[in-house]
Amino acid sequence: MLPLRLDLWRETETGRATLINLSENHTYRVDGPDGAFALRLHRPGYQNVASILSELAWIEALARDTDLPVVRAVPGRDGAVLQPGAADRHAVLFRFMPGREPKHGSPALFATLGGFAARAHLHAQSWSRPPGFVRPTWSAATMLGPDGLWGDWRAAPGVAPYRPLLDSLAERLAHALSVYGTTPDRFGLIHADMRLANLLVDGSATTLLDFDDCGFGWFVYDLAAALSFIETGADRAALQAAWLDGYRAIRPLAPEDLAIIPTLILLRRMVLLAWIGSHGETALAQAHAADFAADTARLARHWGAAL
Repeated sequence: MLPLRLDLWRETETGRATLINLSENHTYRVDGPDGAFALRLHRPGYQNVASILSELAWIEALARDTDLPVVRAVPGRDGAVLQPGAADRHAVLFRFMPGREPKHGSPALFATLGGFAARAHLHAQSWSRPPGFVRPTWSAATMLGPDGLWGDWRAAPGVAPYRPLLDSLAERLAHALSVYGTTPDRFGLIHADMRLANLLVDGSATTLLDFDDCGFGWFVYDLAAALSFIETGADRAALQAAWLDGYRAIRPLAPEDLAIIPTLILLRRMVLLAWIGSHGETALAQAHAADFAADTARLARHWGAAL
């Protein structure tokens, strides 16, 4: 376990830390006299100080301005929400929320997710971002290029036999997204990773977690992210329809937005392929490494006519 500075927060000074997740970051549960907390240690070189503070500013604004159930950061002893947690890693503390990560999607849960996304997008469109606000841009170039935000899909395991097909797919995706465009009605600040692993369900209550990947991207990309790792399932169409029902009950979508969905789902597959290649030390990447490239190629063939 990494050396932790639990003394930086009054609430955790005498707490006991347990590693509960290793994905983009290290996440610990810290139990102490004041209850349970989640401590996030950021992956070095991914988000810088300005970017993390911008993420936390949006979370705070969503908590203040909307009814979205988000988890707010706990300030340290010095009043700052961002702390030097361990070695060269920045740290943020959140109060631990009740509930569990859902293991399976359902239409009801996806309708909730669609509503969450719509409310977040409406807020992003009207919110006056603070000076110095900076977050990554999830464009075709930053997702499909060799220096992609989550790595290079070309270096992922199992890609070699499908490289010509996936090269062609990447070109077609970039072209389709260029035609679709980045006008403010379809491109803005998004969560960018609103999937099952970033939810806590406690009875009828659902809490949205982990804005670590939030940035500027296509609004409907949040649907593609919701389908991460389950887009090959037999219930994909039902889950997608439920998400859209939840979304459009709050924010309208144009026919062009609906038409681009297959493109964005395949784009997300390519980004996840890159992530699997660059995060091979994680259990999630290892669980999907063997077949993910082959399944992505199969989806490319199946949905190619829609691009």
